[in-house]
Amino acid sequence: MLAFLFPGQGSQAPGMAADLTEIPEARAILDEADDVLGFSLTELMFGDDAEVLKPTEITQPALYAHSLAANAALAARGVKPDLAAGHSLGEWSALAAVGALSFADGLQAVRRRGELMAQAGDVRPGAMSAVLGLDAEALEAVCQEATEAGEGEVVPANYNDPGQIVISGDAPAVERAGAAASEAGARRVVPLPVSGAFHSPLMKFARDGLKETLDALEIRVPSCPVVLNVTAEPTTDPDAIRLRLLDQLTAPVRWAQSLERMQAEGATRFVEVGTGKVLSGLVRRTLGRDAETAQAGTAAEIDALTA
Repeated sequence: MLAFLFPGQGSQAPGMAADLTEIPEARAILDEADDVLGFSLTELMFGDDAEVLKPTEITQPALYAHSLAANAALAARGVKPDLAAGHSLGEWSALAAVGALSFADGLQAVRRRGELMAQAGDVRPGAMSAVLGLDAEALEAVCQEATEAGEGEVVPANYNDPGQIVISGDAPAVERAGAAASEAGARRVVPLPVSGAFHSPLMKFARDGLKETLDALEIRVPSCPVVLNVTAEPTTDPDAIRLRLLDQLTAPVRWAQSLERMQAEGATRFVEVGTGKVLSGLVRRTLGRDAETAQAGTAAEIDALTA
């Protein structure tokens, strides 16, 4: 069984998707992105300046457009998934790739999502740190204790793999939890360069703002089940998809649990559709080094995958 995985923020890179213009189906998606947005997103993507890709209102549509262009190239060659999932923003890419959203609707929504998340970071600034080498139960207890100390909230935000969990919240609480995690046996605690406390209660402003967009969004039954970040459960139900896309802003990404569920559903091969190899690494660290992974972000990778 073939599973498609779609990357989220942090995977962007200068020159992303530039060589996909060689593939007509991918080029059509990239051209449509520029038309829908009313400015040249592809000029920012194809260039060599990493700074222009950093604002989340640019990062999110850029990653979405790249993933959907790569997906179009794969679909044109008859490669389609039996299961799909995406990491954070990538969940939107996954849903569009399997027909739950139109490309244009999804693109406009993720741009709005990026704008709202940036604004939420201004309304209530926060911080995030990656905690390496501490199990989920211990880290959840650390976060609860740090929150109860009264310097703000901190919660697990991304369960990336069994040895890497990202925490998110008010900066003093994140710092306190990081120190406590180190004392509890964490191998490392790495502060992340982010513009907000993503996937935490501090994103309530973004959640409230995105509700209007989601309420108006047409969501269809996807062509295959999508394993959702919030529940780590597969679904084809448009109402569940709508609800969880909203919940996702303030709830943790249960990525390791999602990969385990995909394997339990029968997935044997995982293809990372879009920029980079981050998710392929998480697959191997979660499911074992023998897990079969491949990338489909460049023309050469797509050629190799479909040869």
